[in-house]
Amino acid sequence: MNSTAREDVVAVLGYGNQGAAHALNLRDSGRHVIVGAREGRGAEARAKAALFEVFTPAEAAARAGVIAMLVPDEAVPQAWPAVGEAMGAGTCVVFAHGFNLLYGALPIRPDADVVLVAPTGPGRVLRQVYERGEGLPAYLAVHQDGSGTAWKRAEDYAEWLGCARARLWRTTVREETEVDLFGEQAVLCGGMNELVTAAWETLTAAGYSPEIAYLECVHQLKFLADLLHERGVPGLRQGISGTALYGDVSRGARVIGPASRAAMTAMLEEIRSGSFARELAAEVAAGRPTIQRELARAAAHPMEGARRRALGLEKLA
Repeated sequence: MNSTAREDVVAVLGYGNQGAAHALNLRDSGRHVIVGAREGRGAEARAKAALFEVFTPAEAAARAGVIAMLVPDEAVPQAWPAVGEAMGAGTCVVFAHGFNLLYGALPIRPDADVVLVAPTGPGRVLRQVYERGEGLPAYLAVHQDGSGTAWKRAEDYAEWLGCARARLWRTTVREETEVDLFGEQAVLCGGMNELVTAAWETLTAAGYSPEIAYLECVHQLKFLADLLHERGVPGLRQGISGTALYGDVSRGARVIGPASRAAMTAMLEEIRSGSFARELAAEVAAGRPTIQRELARAAAHPMEGARRRALGLEKLA
């Protein structure tokens, strides 16, 4: 493949949730897309089933003018040396999250452009809205401008993803990374999962039906989240009953009171200081014992049985 042809190729490294969505959107936008995946793994099989040319990550990197680094954050430090060594002059490397750019100290050739294009939603949603002719907003940042045109290359990539159909927000790698980690920990994953579990446990400990407790505190969350997404907090409050509204404005601050706010401040400081990144690295190096323990605990939690019964996935006892 000559150098001119190489500039026209996008290599998507990793074919998971984000990687598959990026690869499909890019191809449907007219780009020549190849996939980099480890041999013999599920990602390789899925990419081939979607009719992509598949190479090892290093081989794909050597063949492309744009590399989308979409392997899991914890796998980037191990995967990067071979990719970085294989990539050619003037390559643009795209990350969808700034974690390893901020904390990883990755060695990057000086003539490369390294940019962040972070869609504001999971890969499944990125693909769905693209197929509808719409787009997700995306955060854009430049980590290294080797060519002098890195911002333009980031915008081009975002356009190929369909994100320019919505809105592109210029930011920094630090801001995207720190805000993203905080949002995941405080609200979107950690905070939400603990909140619904604690609410379910409170009701069932008081003798209420596990299935009804699930439907009330977990199942209905999606409908209110959709309303919040569409209308914001004021609009959500206009769309609920007067009783629910008074309970909202008079009781919500008891749940997220001074102790919760102090915990959020402490969590943000752990992110900003790099403490969380070091803790995560130690967790991965140890074989992910905390992650495995908590996954097993959630799978065995009685709320999971209540969920299955409430949704008709298994018969009531």
